Amino acid sequence: MTDLPPLAALLERAHVVSIPMRVRFRGLGEREALLFEGPSGWGEFAPFTEYGDEESARWLAAAIEEAHSTRPTPVRTVVPVNATVPAVAPDRVPEVLARFDGCTTAKVKVAERGQGLLDDLDRIAAVRDAMGPHARIRIDANGAWDVETATEALRRSAAYGIEYAEQPCATVDELAELRVVLARNGIDVPVAADESIRRAEDPLLVAAKEAADLIVVKVAPLGGVSAALDIVAACGLPAVVSSALDTSVGISAGVALAAALPGLDHACGLGTVGLFVSDVAADPLRPRGGVLHPRRVTPDVEALTRLAARPDRRQWWLERLARCHAVLVAAEVDR
Repeated sequence: MTDLPPLAALLERAHVVSIPMRVRFRGLGEREALLFEGPSGWGEFAPFTEYGDEESARWLAAAIEEAHSTRPTPVRTVVPVNATVPAVAPDRVPEVLARFDGCTTAKVKVAERGQGLLDDLDRIAAVRDAMGPHARIRIDANGAWDVETATEALRRSAAYGIEYAEQPCATVDELAELRVVLARNGIDVPVAADESIRRAEDPLLVAAKEAADLIVVKVAPLGGVSAALDIVAACGLPAVVSSALDTSVGISAGVALAAALPGLDHACGLGTVGLFVSDVAADPLRPRGGVLHPRRVTPDVEALTRLAARPDRRQWWLERLARCHAVLVAAEVDR
């Protein structure tokens, strides 16, 4: 990891923002993030509020790397991006897709709490109707299904031509079992691991147990671009880069990772700034013509002021930053 800067230096440069969402996503109506500037640029620290300090410390390590280190050399200058469709009603699908200029791949959220398989199928059908027969459609269940439910859901979803199912089950063992069941039943839907990579103590277990056809990697949860590149290399599976509902600052790090991967066969989930009402950048990192180009992002001063979180929420994030910094300090001492 990058040399750890003093906590005081991070607190001094910290800005906490709260950005309204156009559509509720992961149950959120607004997205909070802490941003700080370092000698190399800006970093973003925004683990979801329910995450504990040990897990969240990886997000801080990623933010520090961004702000204090040089990025790896890119091997491509263009990164294809997918649209992201939250668990909306079918009639809202065209409105959502319109925010993702030129994207020919869509990731569709399924298994939303309070909804059923018919809701998912209606949403997938609406995406297929809106994007046409040649578009790629992938679905993301966030680990909500057991193997039996996932098998039935993927059997019925397959009629719409599914590129892959992202984290259909919660555990690595379930994913491995599901792949066997799908193969035995002739259900041709590849399985991608997301949470089993980014929230796992051992992200390489997915490859060891043959639990996925590909992996989804996110910069912040994995501790930075360098750590993510190491995990992709060690897994030996095709990788898709995705966001953690980041502002343009965090998306910029994701694009840097995607640009540095040796191979990139799938569109990346880095278009999620379009789900926000606003952004911290004057020129947000939104796809144009279905692609993004690697670049660093500097937040707009006016936007940081306009989107500033309430004082109590700012204090909450500063205290969280301090706790996670202490976790990283302790890890350095243990090494």
